Amino acid sequence: MFIAIARPAVEPKGPDAVAVPGSPAIFELSPRALHARLLENAAQRRLRGMERRREKRMDDADYWLHAAPIAVMKASALRGQTGFFALP
Repeated sequence: MFIAIARPAVEPKGPDAVAVPGSPAIFELSPRALHARLLENAAQRRLRGMERRREKRMDDADYWLHAAPIAVMKASALRGQTGFFALP
């Protein structure tokens, strides 16, 4: 009898606590690291929106350009919650 072992369609890359049992836990980010990640996320969303606008995909562009300020607002709210120094 012939048995073929099928590989999964999606294989995890790197440690992922959900996809790979026994892998190391993902640590909580410091407030500064989380703030930096949120601002980077906002920048990537804005770039994606501008790219979609150049491609004349207005629905996608509107979504991504609307999503960028929301990420900035989340970063701003985090900054107020965690005791960062106030910005001038």
